Amino acid sequence: MTRRPLDPSGRPPRPNPATASHRADDEPGGARERFLDLDRYRVEREWQRYQGTPQRDLFRQLRERFLRRHGVGSGWAVEIGPGPGRFSPLIGGPGTRRLLLDLSLEMLRKARETWPRGPDLPVFPGFVRGDGTHPPLRVGAFRQVVALGNPLGFSGEAAEQFLGATLALLAPGGTLLLETVAGGGERSRYLARLPPKAVQRLLAAPVLAVRPRVEREGFQPLGDPDDARKEFRRFGLAELLPELQRRGLEVVEAMAVAPMVGSEPERIAAVRSEPASWAHLLELEELIGRGPARHRRAAALLVAARRPDVGPDHSPLTAEARSRVRDDRGIK
Repeated sequence: MTRRPLDPSGRPPRPNPATASHRADDEPGGARERFLDLDRYRVEREWQRYQGTPQRDLFRQLRERFLRRHGVGSGWAVEIGPGPGRFSPLIGGPGTRRLLLDLSLEMLRKARETWPRGPDLPVFPGFVRGDGTHPPLRVGAFRQVVALGNPLGFSGEAAEQFLGATLALLAPGGTLLLETVAGGGERSRYLARLPPKAVQRLLAAPVLAVRPRVEREGFQPLGDPDDARKEFRRFGLAELLPELQRRGLEVVEAMAVAPMVGSEPERIAAVRSEPASWAHLLELEELIGRGPARHRRAAALLVAARRPDVGPDHSPLTAEARSRVRDDRGIK
């Protein structure tokens, strides 16, 4: 059986001395060990986290729309910590060659199984089992680097190392897409006091008519994440900006996910049943979520940043990574 090469150009990847000596299974750590040893049951639960209810539909669609807004047209794209690959087909764009890098072999297997097949669908990706704090990938090789699901926060004490390694992968002219947890979330005071059906009727109105009412009454803070867990850290835009700016990146979008009704499943279900109201809700969540005042307490914060000065693309695999690449014939 012949294994399909990851790089169709046939160019041999050169090793990256800064990362080639590290292996995913050599270093201890609480959260890290759990990700390494994930069983199939927990992988399936993670896959189902964005389907099955209107609330999950809202969370999924806002992330999908974010990825589509920031697509790239060529070169290499990598998703670090893709989990079961829920959003992986949307990274990059037409003509992009994709890599998925994850600690969990079971997650990579699930991503392989769920990848959409067909002539007009995204090219099947390469899979690398590895650690985002020491990615066995070429520095500066990727036109897009994606880290959804808050792998930065789950890196805990290694968060700065993870962020530095992630940013180092970005090519000149490339785009970074990052998800973090800044706070415990918020909800609109105005919508929270309306019955579900009233929210549905209200959101059938034009977006610009609803937005002033929502902003006038303000937002109610929800619970904060458990800061006592050493493995988990919060990162708002204020914490990220210094490192992004130090490396010459410009933030082009920052958006809190679902600050209006993200915590109100009954109201979301009522809105989901009316297509016009649902479309307006998605627009409003994005408009409200981009407001700087919403970033500080965001339970999920999506950040897009761009590195200027477009340069050439390079083959991104190190010699070590070639032994870890898994395609549809390589994962058993």
